Amino acid sequence: MGVIAPGAARAAELENLPPVVRDLQTEFKDCASGDTPAYVGRPPVLTARVSDPVEDDRAGYPETFTAEFEIWWSDASGEEQRRSATSSMPLSDRIHRVDLPSDLPADTVISWHVRANDGTANSAWSSEAPGAACRFVIDDQSPAAPVVSSTDYPEETWGAGGVGVYGSFTVDSPSADVVAYEYDFLGGPSGTVRPTTLGGPTTIRYVPLDNAPQRLSVHARDRSGRMSGRTDYAFYAKAASAPVSRWKLADAAGSTTATAESGQAARAGRGVSFGGPVPSGTPLTSTATLNGSGHGFLTTDAPAVDSGKTFGVGAWVRPAEADRTMTVLSQDTASGTAYSLGLEARDDAKASWTFTLGDAKVAGGAPEAGEWAYVLGVYDTETGYAQLFVNGHEVGTKAKATPVAADGAFQIGRVRGKNGYRQRWHGDIGDVRAYDRLVVPREVTGLARRKPELLGHWSFGTAADGVTPETGGGTPLRLAAGASIYQGPDEFCIPDLDPDCTWQPLPLVGDGHLALDGEGGHAVLDAPVVDTGDSFTLGVVARIEDADATRPMTVLSQAGEHTDAFKLRYEPSTSAWQLIMPQRDEAGAPETVVSQVTPPTGSSGQGTQLTIVYDAATDTVKLFADGYTNDGATAHLANGWTSTGPLQVGRAHTADGWGEHLKGAVDEVQAYAGALRDDDVLGLGNETEPCLCG
Repeated sequence: MGVIAPGAARAAELENLPPVVRDLQTEFKDCASGDTPAYVGRPPVLTARVSDPVEDDRAGYPETFTAEFEIWWSDASGEEQRRSATSSMPLSDRIHRVDLPSDLPADTVISWHVRANDGTANSAWSSEAPGAACRFVIDDQSPAAPVVSSTDYPEETWGAGGVGVYGSFTVDSPSADVVAYEYDFLGGPSGTVRPTTLGGPTTIRYVPLDNAPQRLSVHARDRSGRMSGRTDYAFYAKAASAPVSRWKLADAAGSTTATAESGQAARAGRGVSFGGPVPSGTPLTSTATLNGSGHGFLTTDAPAVDSGKTFGVGAWVRPAEADRTMTVLSQDTASGTAYSLGLEARDDAKASWTFTLGDAKVAGGAPEAGEWAYVLGVYDTETGYAQLFVNGHEVGTKAKATPVAADGAFQIGRVRGKNGYRQRWHGDIGDVRAYDRLVVPREVTGLARRKPELLGHWSFGTAADGVTPETGGGTPLRLAAGASIYQGPDEFCIPDLDPDCTWQPLPLVGDGHLALDGEGGHAVLDAPVVDTGDSFTLGVVARIEDADATRPMTVLSQAGEHTDAFKLRYEPSTSAWQLIMPQRDEAGAPETVVSQVTPPTGSSGQGTQLTIVYDAATDTVKLFADGYTNDGATAHLANGWTSTGPLQVGRAHTADGWGEHLKGAVDEVQAYAGALRDDDVLGLGNETEPCLCG
């Protein structure tokens, strides 16, 4: 008796189902079977997925699937032309593809369909009902280069528009089949715009961020995907316009009116006094102090800026308190407020700065009583977003806003509510500005810029009567026993070349450095050098011999009543320079610690230039080594506290009094009020001062 294989028996019992074709594409575009064919820029690749029905048991059947593609068209004489190609694969549910020949006619509608075979049965052609034939046209001509024009920024014209002022650029093409224009402005942005009609014009909106020469480059793309040549359009924007309204608030004491640099003068209430303090490192000469009473305000008879369009408003402010809601400035309407900028304090959260426009509000930042901040609110009609900037940095989450046109008085120090004015400002306000354009990023940073002020620079080149001078004639550092100025050899020599030579190292920088014995040697000022409660920068060059780096040793410190406000030291257990800043003036207070791993002698053996930068505006502290920092050397420090003790070089407070004495070399101690920018730190560690330009 013969034996029937189980697979063959199963195959005999079931009828084989034909394969299925789906996911048809022409040059990776979905099958176009309607009145509008797919346009392609070359003879296309045709693809289709072939699979066996789920119900079909393949046992006993061949395992190879074939897809047969057929194309047809009518030639110039009206005669139909047909061609076919096949693709085979051994597995189900695979994409089959064929490349069409290069001699297919252009500008001709070509149809195609596909069917599959599983070795036993054919599927129906994909064009059979309810399907339809796919259709395509080969377009072998690229579109013409587009034409660009602008009335806002005419080509090759100086002094048009302006920085922060949006303009329209119209792009069009002589080619009738263009579907998109791809553009790129020199330095950004770039993107794609599409005309509303095939081959029609469209508009690109753009705002110059500076008045450097500008260039717009555009390509046209047709429906087949072909690109045109590039069109370059050069234009030049005017420099940024001045604020439409500005009050420096630097009027003489006793004034009842704030003079306007531009716009309308503001009347001052009895609770306003002029001649107030200014944020250091700014051009401000004085500010206005508002006492928080019903008389502490300034106002005009007209709006400061049209808030129904793109605008920006900002000011330098220093709140006298941060536990109640207060308004820096606002704009009246007939029935309420168009916008306001201020400080919001809530019982369930920390205080924040706010910018309100209509029903939208942006909140962020951390106001502190007695601390200066530059606050700026900006609304951009092009994007529809309101944004808030504090000290040159965006804070909070930008919010979609509906602008409210201003038609009432402008207010400084209060906001209009349902029952009159409220949320009165208590503190100082200076240099209030209103712009009728976008305030661009460079301006945002510049308005909040506080140029660091050099407080002292000690180069340790000489010493006399137990002191070493400050380079600008300021307070000298007093040298204790065990501290001396090392000036190096009178003549440089190399022992291998000169048997009479005794090797002596050169000073760290320049003509000399401070040498400390590690037992009691140190240098000290008679007072603090930096205000540790505000932004400050300290730079120093330090070197410790490898053999001496066996215990923690402090390079710089400055103390409060109970602990050091900061301590910069070498920690041998981690082979790192370490900055320690207690969060409060209390023994045992939590500490913020950052570090930089580097050899005690420096990466080159000639010492390490170390820099501490505390930025109260961003609540960050950074430790730099040779001009560079990293995430591990950066930390959040919300509230620096003001130390009262003098600057110490070479020692720090310990539980037993003074300790952690440095055995090593120190040079180029530089102290600044204000936070140096990262790029400026690279200039420290020399006998000359870095340029803090811009």
